[in-house]
Amino acid sequence: MTVHQLNELLLVCSLVLLVAVAAVRISSRSGLPSLLLYLGIGVAIGQDGIGNVAFDNAELTQVIGYAALVVILAEGGLGTKWKEIKPALPAAVVLSTLGVAVSVGITAAGAHYLVGLDWRQALIIGAVVSSTDAAAVFSVLRKVPLPSRVTGVLEAESGFNDAPVVILVVAFSTAGPVDHWYLLVGEIALELAIGVAVGLAVGFIGAYGLRHVALPASGLYPIAVMAIAVVAYAAGAMAHGSGFLAVYLASMILGNAKLPHAPANRGFAEGLGWIAQIGMFVLLGLLVTPHELVRDFWPAVVIGLVLTVVARPMEVLVSLLPFRIPWQEQALMSWAGLRGAVPIILATIPMVSKIEGSERIFNIVFVLVVVYTLVQGPTLPWLAKALKLGDPSEAADLGVESAPLERLRGHLLSVAIPEGSRMHGVEVAELRLPAGAAVTLVVREDASFVPGPATVLRHGDELLVVATDPVRDATERRLRAVGQGGKLAGWLGTGGATAASAPAVTGRFHLPGGERHLPGSDRRPPGSDRRKET
Repeated sequence: MTVHQLNELLLVCSLVLLVAVAAVRISSRSGLPSLLLYLGIGVAIGQDGIGNVAFDNAELTQVIGYAALVVILAEGGLGTKWKEIKPALPAAVVLSTLGVAVSVGITAAGAHYLVGLDWRQALIIGAVVSSTDAAAVFSVLRKVPLPSRVTGVLEAESGFNDAPVVILVVAFSTAGPVDHWYLLVGEIALELAIGVAVGLAVGFIGAYGLRHVALPASGLYPIAVMAIAVVAYAAGAMAHGSGFLAVYLASMILGNAKLPHAPANRGFAEGLGWIAQIGMFVLLGLLVTPHELVRDFWPAVVIGLVLTVVARPMEVLVSLLPFRIPWQEQALMSWAGLRGAVPIILATIPMVSKIEGSERIFNIVFVLVVVYTLVQGPTLPWLAKALKLGDPSEAADLGVESAPLERLRGHLLSVAIPEGSRMHGVEVAELRLPAGAAVTLVVREDASFVPGPATVLRHGDELLVVATDPVRDATERRLRAVGQGGKLAGWLGTGGATAASAPAVTGRFHLPGGERHLPGSDRRPPGSDRRKET
């Protein structure tokens, strides 16, 4: 490659990134997951498009897709709050194992009997489309407050179900007869167990090391965190386990550990996740030949209908039966089974394995993902409200960011007061923050000022709050309590420590830490969720 060709390549890549970044704005307004826009960019510059770029290297696409998924899973794990998913973990595990089996069986039967695919092709499609994408769900539900159990189950399910699905697709795409089902179940169980062990070991060891080894520059911590996450994937895969499950678990441990410079760690991972997501979707769009999709459009619609109307609801019903979850929440989870990048990437596995009809499998999966994302995405907020799972009267939670002031043994909290917060109309003195915490600056309508005790807070204000280490957590609890219950929060049962009831100064809070959020405080923009649109 010459220098001139390199310059042209860099120019094209930069323009694609800028267009993709601009597309996020369109996605946030339309309620559609951004994966559709990124796929559209790839199709537009590929064959039959304005760029007329010919690309048919399925093996390269699979390798790059796997690498991108590792980054996306790492970013998703770092952003997953253990307190939020812990109560939903048993249900998510059953959905990711038994639920996947139910979904594969019903979808494969529909593909075989209704579309006429042979059993191998039908099983491959059934396995490929059984992976859900919580990032796509949250990108359209970000403005609808949902029960934490629903969001916890969907988030944990999307992080866990990639592993068994990948194992099934690889097994079904292997040349020769498919193993007996009990051997396949045993192989899946063993690989998942190895993935869990490796992920937990790497995560805890990595977190311990980062807490006790002082690196010379703050910018090295995000690099080290991502390196540890990739080590978990590689170690899990080399041990013949599930590398995807290992990287997700290791990242979740790192994200919930009190690591130095936690906001920078997560910001770095989020940026890498966006780049991985954009590159992966654009590449998948390039791999598609649009005029070949026409003949597979209706088979994809039929298979998608079986998946969406029969397989997914039955998967949810069977898996969640022991947990006594209300039918309204089960209905939303059934419709919220959005598919993202993972099915399209997994559809390249039979192409690389030279399975008969693999090109048709890829086309069917591509059309299915696009069509049913267009159908389900915009209707999810409406369904949540129709099922009365979104309460518009519920006060919006505060957005709190924390940066450690390590040399001063304190924290600088940035607090945003959104519309609907009951902190509107509260005076600074009425916050009753613990001793050792103070509101030092208020930013209002592009102007900033130092507040006094009688300063009245308003919607849209941003506060800078300085808190010492011992009262950092009590300060955030109090701020959130006032945001939910107003000035009478302490008497309304909404909790929060006051100056009188703040915890005593102990060594408990003395570890220099990064950002800490209470459940429900992490509402990210589209695609940046716990796992990108995978």
